[in-house]
Amino acid sequence: MFYINNRHYIGFFLAILLIATSCASRKDVVYFQPDETELNTVFENFRPKIQINDALVIIVSAADPKALQSFNQQAVNQQIANSTDNSFKPTYYVDEAGFIDYPILGKIKVTGLTRMELVDKMRELLNKYVVQPTVNITIANFKVTVVGEVAKPGTFSLTSDRITIMEALGMAGDLTLKAKRSNVLVVREIDGKKEMHRIDLTQEASLNSPVYYLVQNDMVYVEPNKTQVRNSGLGQNTNIIVSVAGLLITVISVLTR
Repeated sequence: MFYINNRHYIGFFLAILLIATSCASRKDVVYFQPDETELNTVFENFRPKIQINDALVIIVSAADPKALQSFNQQAVNQQIANSTDNSFKPTYYVDEAGFIDYPILGKIKVTGLTRMELVDKMRELLNKYVVQPTVNITIANFKVTVVGEVAKPGTFSLTSDRITIMEALGMAGDLTLKAKRSNVLVVREIDGKKEMHRIDLTQEASLNSPVYYLVQNDMVYVEPNKTQVRNSGLGQNTNIIVSVAGLLITVISVLTR
């Protein structure tokens, strides 16, 4: 009778399992692998546009503080109501039509402008009333959300309006080894409409992606790779598989004695 050494068979069986579960390669893990794409420097100057429901902190200053009292009335009223609150910042919310209502200047259309474009527009409007005004604007509710196969998923508030997808992933502790780097999803809302974009972080061409630089309220979703998806199904049936494998090995051992 043909004889198979049990130890050889078990070793062979384990080797097959090892090969089956070790299918990841360098191209699945490494970011920005070189390709034939020419990098576009246009995106390096990218700045997000102001959107509906943004909260804008607008602070105006000038050499003559008295000339600004009418424009900073919101701040004056707050200081009177709570003189100990030094953290108050005059905040203006962008309405559904894309306007803010600013003292003296009235309704100002702000959607579609970058933060610096609005600074220039406000300075131009204020020049009629104030000598050499200085305008500082920040988007108070600028945040991005990162979920999925990352070390620390969550929503992150930012003090800057310029962030790349890699910086956002860095804030979330980077992608895990279980993540699919070639198909990261970015959900973006523009004027109330959601857009879905895919970006392949394993390719150098991703630096040209319109979602490489994120905008306020972007949601980044990192899906699990095939191995992780397969393992999730395996995990639910691990006991059955182990039992069946043990039974097969036992049967084969008996038959080949």
